[in-house]
Amino acid sequence: MTSIKNRSKKAGLAPGTLIHMGRAKEGTTKVDLVHYDETHLDKHPVTSVDECLIKKDIPGVTWINVEGLADLEVLRHFGSCYGIHPLVLEDILATDQRPKAADYGEYLYVVLKMIALDEGGTEIKSEQVSLVLGQNYLISFQEGLEGDVFEQVRARLVNEKARLRAQGADFLLHALLDVIVDHYFLVLETLADRIEDIEDELIDNPTTATVQAIYRLKRQLLFLHKVFWPLREVVSSLQRRDSLLIHDTTVIYLRDLYDHTVQVLDTLETLREMLSGMLDIYLSSVSNRLNEVMKVLTIIATIFMPLSFIAGWYGMNFKGMPELDSPYGYPAVFALCLTIAGGMLVYFKKKRWL
Repeated sequence: MTSIKNRSKKAGLAPGTLIHMGRAKEGTTKVDLVHYDETHLDKHPVTSVDECLIKKDIPGVTWINVEGLADLEVLRHFGSCYGIHPLVLEDILATDQRPKAADYGEYLYVVLKMIALDEGGTEIKSEQVSLVLGQNYLISFQEGLEGDVFEQVRARLVNEKARLRAQGADFLLHALLDVIVDHYFLVLETLADRIEDIEDELIDNPTTATVQAIYRLKRQLLFLHKVFWPLREVVSSLQRRDSLLIHDTTVIYLRDLYDHTVQVLDTLETLREMLSGMLDIYLSSVSNRLNEVMKVLTIIATIFMPLSFIAGWYGMNFKGMPELDSPYGYPAVFALCLTIAGGMLVYFKKKRWL
């Protein structure tokens, strides 16, 4: 529904018209610049977007990270300085994009989702990340949510001996994609632990809260499937080197990244199958508990059927019934009831119905 609502806001506007959609209008816009080569590293926040243009033609690799999409003028400035097509800028602002990769000749556009869990580890947070790869630069656009997973890449850049420092911008693209995909494994691992806890609860004491937790996890895994599945094709297109911006030295690492995406999908499908099986287990468990209750009630009713017959028979109060006048009538009937009840219990136990 969110996607439909966002797209409906574009109705009647010319393609490439920049307007805020989804969460893009929230927060502020912050720009950080990192310029590096094998021997030098320069990183600092950017106060003027013109500073990013100065670094464009300097030898080395320039990484510009834009957090927050609230300032449309900043996006327009990047679009004009780096020749980014208005339709690409429109996709960057539309935070409901399906993961994809598009080759525009002078630059390559990649969009995917950064996934994380909230502090309680129960709800999934997603943030769209758009990457624009040029010959010697890479611009990453984030929605501006608190935190990201790029700290590992920033830490590697500090190390002069890191392979990342000696490679081009395409290898930086691989590094960013790699940390995002690796973080998928952490999220799936947390969800797997929750599934194991629910599985134990299913065996011990399943309740309605248990099935609610199962359905909540099924919705989360369905969302992750929509995020993860297209990413495999994205990485596959990159490793096929459809773009001249991807060099041979990076292709082998993209193949490894492709294997990681396949592992993520395999893990996700395994968790989804486990949840489906757990739902069947819950239904079977509820059915077995109902059967146990019905069995106990049936045994109790069966035992009391002959006792009720005897009580009803001697409760008719006819004067001609000789047992009513006998001094041993009551104890005899009481003993008969006990004998019948005890005999039926022994019979049921012998048949292993108890």
